[in-house]
Amino acid sequence: MRLNNEELGNPVPWEKAGIELPHFDRSAMIQATKKTPHWVHFGAGNIFRAFLAALQQDLLDKGLVKTGIIVAAGYDGEIIDRVYRPYDNLSMAVTLKADGTIQKRVIASIAEALRMDRAEDFERLKQIFRSPSLQMVSLTITEKGYDLIRAGETLPEVKADFLGGPAGPTSYIGRLAGLCYERYKGGKLPVALVSMDNCSHNGEKLFKAVEAFAVQWAEAGLADPGFLAYIRDPTRVSFPWTMIDKITPRPDEGVKDMLLEAGCTDMAGQLTSKNTRVAPFVNAEEAQYLVIEDTFPAGPPALKKIEKAGVFFTDQETVDKVERMKVCTCLNPLHTALAIFGCLLGYTKISDEMKNPDLVKLVEGIGYKEGLPVVVDPGILSPKAFIDQVLEIRFPNPFMPDTPQRIATDSSLKIPIRFGETIKAYLASKTLNVEDLKLIPLVLAGWIRYLLGVDDTGAAFTVSPDPLYESLARSLSTVKLGQPGPFHEVLAPILSDHRIFAVNLYEAGLGERVEQYFAELMAGPGAVTNTLKRHLL
Repeated sequence: MRLNNEELGNPVPWEKAGIELPHFDRSAMIQATKKTPHWVHFGAGNIFRAFLAALQQDLLDKGLVKTGIIVAAGYDGEIIDRVYRPYDNLSMAVTLKADGTIQKRVIASIAEALRMDRAEDFERLKQIFRSPSLQMVSLTITEKGYDLIRAGETLPEVKADFLGGPAGPTSYIGRLAGLCYERYKGGKLPVALVSMDNCSHNGEKLFKAVEAFAVQWAEAGLADPGFLAYIRDPTRVSFPWTMIDKITPRPDEGVKDMLLEAGCTDMAGQLTSKNTRVAPFVNAEEAQYLVIEDTFPAGPPALKKIEKAGVFFTDQETVDKVERMKVCTCLNPLHTALAIFGCLLGYTKISDEMKNPDLVKLVEGIGYKEGLPVVVDPGILSPKAFIDQVLEIRFPNPFMPDTPQRIATDSSLKIPIRFGETIKAYLASKTLNVEDLKLIPLVLAGWIRYLLGVDDTGAAFTVSPDPLYESLARSLSTVKLGQPGPFHEVLAPILSDHRIFAVNLYEAGLGERVEQYFAELMAGPGAVTNTLKRHLL
């Protein structure tokens, strides 16, 4: 069985293999989408295929919509050429449930797949953005995708786009802003630009990035002055805040073998030139949440019809509470803690870490003891029940091939949100004392220890990609495992950096504690294990 339109025409072998097929006329869907597009998504990765595209398929299967999604890749266009177009834009979604059951489903809701860096595809995107029917443009491009400045300097491609105007931008957000300019020229048509990335106040982050281009272009006379007012008018262009949650690891070899055994062919994964691991299938957990601020100037999206599938439409305040609950306390900090110590202790699966009693105590302490006191209950989800599900079902799921190495990617961008916000909340509280934080500083010390690229046995390992890794590694280049402290001279510039921790840790009263933990973790081989045991009694 090959994943393409022709072979889906014979449903018998698919059904015998326990693979769910779409229940709608795909050809009619594609035609309807090209004629009246409603939803464009930027970011062709795993969470899009396993979650968002699957939601749209639910709507199509139930006859609640007639159109699908148009997806575009910006950072790594090879994804389109390798695992979209060769498979007629079909995907295999494999849901690995904690009870051991597996759901296999062909996702067929993607009508078109485009590359932003291909001229004809970008022209097609311009045409789509001029369509009055377009309601929603969503993004999953990772947190760093919104950055226009790095290390205090405007990125070269962004600077070039500022000067070049909307005619031929090359940066990700520059291209998006250029497409918005097409929509503006088409009659100031309304649209919702919806970031679905895991970052605090993602809608605001997206707005500021797009607005920066509108400001530069308007001031330089490269765009109509009214374009800036258009971007700033929420009745024309909205930037809803969202919280998304579904673990979608890289394609797993065991899942590929299972699909091959079931009769599927051509399921092999590939590595793009930008080191993106891709495959025609996506493996994911069952749990999923999408909370969206309900501001859609072009009309309510069809997703409002399936709120029971973990989708909630609400106000910005509630989204903010849910996002902070998840990103700052109840999931992401626990994930990052496991990632850091998992790499140091030689683990390759998050679920295996949950068999280590010290690591379980660590994440329980961060979540229940240090995190929950600063969580504001959002009302639509219980923070305590959310952590319970994370620690009792989601992380221990032995069938989920998620790795600490994947979670450790871009840690310097995650730490200020996942730990810095809790530290700030303690500092601002009249009832909580920041000195009571013991485990969060331990994780911060563990992260610096992790940056050395030496595990607890003394063996070298590869640190996951991170935009600040090279500069941090240089700062730590004189530090060696087994070296006695003190480490203040080396650590002070790092621990006082607001960019990394959202606070100056010394001013917050935690710098010295992190130094102490770091010295313990550096004592020699086995020091990581011993330090965890010592502080988690």
